[in-house]
Amino acid sequence: MTFTLKDGSTSFQFPVNPEEVNISRSKGYETIQMLEHGEFDFAQGEKVKEITFSSFFPKEYDESYCMVSPVPDPRVAMNILNTFLISKKPLRFIISGTGVNVPVFLVSLNSSFRGGETGDISFDLTLRTWRDSKVEKVGSGAAASKSGSRTDLKKTSKTYTVKAGDSLSKIAKLELGNSSKWNEIYKLNAKIIGSDPNRIKPGQKLVMP
Repeated sequence: MTFTLKDGSTSFQFPVNPEEVNISRSKGYETIQMLEHGEFDFAQGEKVKEITFSSFFPKEYDESYCMVSPVPDPRVAMNILNTFLISKKPLRFIISGTGVNVPVFLVSLNSSFRGGETGDISFDLTLRTWRDSKVEKVGSGAAASKSGSRTDLKKTSKTYTVKAGDSLSKIAKLELGNSSKWNEIYKLNAKIIGSDPNRIKPGQKLVMP
């Protein structure tokens, strides 16, 4: 088993495998307080995974625990990790023989020197998985070419039925995640609501942005 960070065509293999690797996963939630009904949690998708482990860079090669020969100079190895730390491009983290092969950022790096281990440098690091933030627009040329036909926007239109006690800002918070987007809802439904956006009525069906 080997532990490797890749920066494009450059590979850096850790000379000593860590005793353990911790991978944390969690799910994001937004909590909304609704009058008369209390708190509600709305799932926001999976959070970024964190991968943490500790190891050291030995000054001298020892076949009992070193995975590479010759071992890199500890100071040079730390400089490489520091370069990864300040890089704005994602790296790729690979643990051979496992399913771990993911794009990451190195977000935390701590080093220390221990008595009796002259020249060795111990370190702790944290990696966070990277995801592309680009979202493909519905109905774009790329999407249409993949499906072989244009997207029917009517099929994806979403409506909301007004309930007693609703306001446009409240609906915007629940449906769009931001109460300030009430005006977007009003613009789409001005004919139904009328000239006063504060006068919505139970039973009205509003088209959502």
